Amino acid sequence: MVKKLGTFRSKTRNKLKKSFRQKGKIGLSKYFQAFKPGEKVALVAEPGVQKGMYHPRFRNRPGIVESKEGTCYKVKIKDRDKNKTVIVHPVHLKRL
Repeated sequence: MVKKLGTFRSKTRNKLKKSFRQKGKIGLSKYFQAFKPGEKVALVAEPGVQKGMYHPRFRNRPGIVESKEGTCYKVKIKDRDKNKTVIVHPVHLKRL
């Protein structure tokens, strides 16, 4: 079998691109936002911060916050028929 080259960010030029008006620094309130367990969130990638980013396959997926792990959060999402847990930095989360 052929072995894949590169990381999970390869071939994501348009997926992980900001629009012209969104470029610039990220606000601190977005960077340090807090969530409680059981809260509903959406996975919305912030391309300016690579740390704590999830796989682009889960882009715009809704999920439920399970717990906090360090500075990141464990988010439970449904991937087709399976339940998966993704560890995501709060800058990549949006309240629903």
